[in-house]
Amino acid sequence: MKERSITTGKIGGIALRVTPSALATAVFFAGSVSVLLYKVFKRRPWSAAALGITVTAIHYLSDFWHHVGHARAAERSGFPMEGVTFIGPLARSDYPNNEGLLPAATHIQRALGGPIFSLLLALASGLIMMLLRPLGGLPLSLAAFTFLDNLLVFTAGALMPLGFTDGSTVLHWWDQRQVRYHMRI
Repeated sequence: MKERSITTGKIGGIALRVTPSALATAVFFAGSVSVLLYKVFKRRPWSAAALGITVTAIHYLSDFWHHVGHARAAERSGFPMEGVTFIGPLARSDYPNNEGLLPAATHIQRALGGPIFSLLLALASGLIMMLLRPLGGLPLSLAAFTFLDNLLVFTAGALMPLGFTDGSTVLHWWDQRQVRYHMRI
């Protein structure tokens, strides 16, 4: 069963939709990080809450950036994306239902766009991290979170074949590509 979503607007032609599970996950994540910062790292309550919200925002903005990569790759393939739907802790790229049968290479190109953009953001935040290292403190910690989130979740994690990831899409269509190739011989 498909979860209901609310369209919140468009950014750069990409429709943004949010599900109740994404809102609940964001509140849970922000609250958990806030409690952790307050109890373990002894941050003041308002500081802990602000940082919890900031870290959650970085995560969801990183996810959106990942999908901008999918949208850019889809646009370049000639079969554009319609939007992004945030579900739980992650998002899904939405493509037209009526786009018909597409070549395997198109699916692979669209799937790889997200991890490539996430890797670029991980590299940029890693560079910022190196520049901030002598200063230490909160900006360094936020750059480190951005680096790790993009590298581990939106690049490496996205490429793992878990059934719902970009890696699964690539493997599925790579197999289809190989079958079609061998059938033509």
